[in-house]
Amino acid sequence: MSESRSLRELPAVNEVLERLSPTLARFPRGILVAEIRRALDELRAEIVAGRAAGCGVEERVTRALQALETPSLRHVINATGVVLHTNLGRAPLGALAVLPGYSNLEYDLARGRRGKRDVHLSGLLERLIGAPGIAVNNNAAAIFLALNELAAGGEAVVSRGELIEIGDGFRIPDIMARSGATLREVGTTNRTQIADYAAAINERTRLLLRVHPSNFRITGFTARVELRELVALGRERGVPVYEDLGSGCVVDLRPFGIDEPLVPDSLKSGAALVSFSGDKLLGGPQAGILAGQAETVARLRGNPLFRALRLDKVMYQALENTLRNLLLERWECVPALAMLRQSADQIRVRAERLAARMPGVRAEIVPGNSVIGGGATPEQTIPTWLIAVEYADVVQAERRLREGDPPIVARIEDGRLMLDLRTVLPDEEAAVERALA
Repeated sequence: MSESRSLRELPAVNEVLERLSPTLARFPRGILVAEIRRALDELRAEIVAGRAAGCGVEERVTRALQALETPSLRHVINATGVVLHTNLGRAPLGALAVLPGYSNLEYDLARGRRGKRDVHLSGLLERLIGAPGIAVNNNAAAIFLALNELAAGGEAVVSRGELIEIGDGFRIPDIMARSGATLREVGTTNRTQIADYAAAINERTRLLLRVHPSNFRITGFTARVELRELVALGRERGVPVYEDLGSGCVVDLRPFGIDEPLVPDSLKSGAALVSFSGDKLLGGPQAGILAGQAETVARLRGNPLFRALRLDKVMYQALENTLRNLLLERWECVPALAMLRQSADQIRVRAERLAARMPGVRAEIVPGNSVIGGGATPEQTIPTWLIAVEYADVVQAERRLREGDPPIVARIEDGRLMLDLRTVLPDEEAAVERALA
């Protein structure tokens, strides 16, 4: 069949519309017409290119419209053992019923007048970490706001060993440049002494910046100035110290094999300001939290950029919920911390029970390691037990799980499909069982 004849045989838009309207009446007519035209354009392009049409125009339109009404953001079961999986949204959120309708986001119900959205977090933050604080939309925004307010037009002194990239190409030097602060590097990549900071302070110095290397480690011949030592120098010279902690650990996780600096400890050491993420070891939604001396936090809140970077009402509700559960030690309501607090023995029991419910699946329970992920605590792993499943075609099996409903993300090791129940919520086990069996 010639190309011209194939093109002539394509139906008109009205013909397809008439046939599809009864079955796709739930869609607005304008969208239906637009998708018909899109499908016809695709078919014309395939005919001109000499490619065989995979399916007809009506099937293409139906599939496209079904895809449009299916949410793109979906619940995913994480069986990788990476607790703060960046590609899966970092910290998993606990149950949260989003408030419908209006809310008292910026309304003081007791006084009957306009209020501030900060009040929903401030009391919880101060009780949890011992200092007032505010929240913006992520930790990169928190760093930007802090540098813009405290060091714009002047210099911020930072060790060369702390000029990190915090994810997706965002680098501390770039953020500093955009903030209006001038970067003053001191020391070397592997060794920085207090004398290096002291020698760099001049009449233009506005801030001593300390960045916790949460997503990398330098080992060997190294030296790093302790925070208390840096604070003492800052007080002597009249320069505040700001520490970016990144992962935002507010609960001591050392009993569970995770050694990460605590936000309250930095504040007790005298830092004027600390910043950290909400969706890492805090276990909440994406946010950047700034906390510290009351006058410093007040300056940040008064900066016009704070309004541009602030959280919306849904994130305020999610973050408030997380902070309250942390304060009241309701660990089971903060999934990331509940996962990290599980012992290897507890996970082994869960894995053995699940495997026993699938007698037709060739599975073995083997030792392994979970990781925290999300750019936090590199080189630290947590012992776990894995369900190792054998398949004739393990690549196809991994793909089928990933494309299932709900999607299940696992990993392949040594030719087997590995599932770590540390990152699988208990009420998700039934779905994993159905998918594997």
